[in-house]
Amino acid sequence: MAQQIPMVDYLVLGDSPHLVADECTNCGARFFDRRNACASCGGTSFGRVDIATEGEVRAFTIVTAFMPGADNYVPAVVDLGGTSVRGQIINTPADADHVSLGMKVRLTTYSIGADTAGTEAINYGFEPVN
Repeated sequence: MAQQIPMVDYLVLGDSPHLVADECTNCGARFFDRRNACASCGGTSFGRVDIATEGEVRAFTIVTAFMPGADNYVPAVVDLGGTSVRGQIINTPADADHVSLGMKVRLTTYSIGADTAGTEAINYGFEPVN
């Protein structure tokens, strides 16, 4: 099997893919990027926490492809158990008949390509929970 690498540092691959965040030990604010201090309270101590893998769409837009051969896509903000995460809605048509506010979704992963050695880059997105 080819090696797989996550597209972002906070994506954990394996049997149960999930996201991890740095959580301020003082106020509980969560961040996916590196922090020297908490943007909410100024605290400087953080712990790693697993993020829920199911949640609901809080905001989205449908981007209409402008280049021939490109597909429409849906960037969204998803609430995963109180943590807001940005990602694309995938595995469903990119239209208002299939994507809506409050829609239940779950984290999923997909390949964005492989290099000449066969190492595959894996990203995350959100698909509807049926």
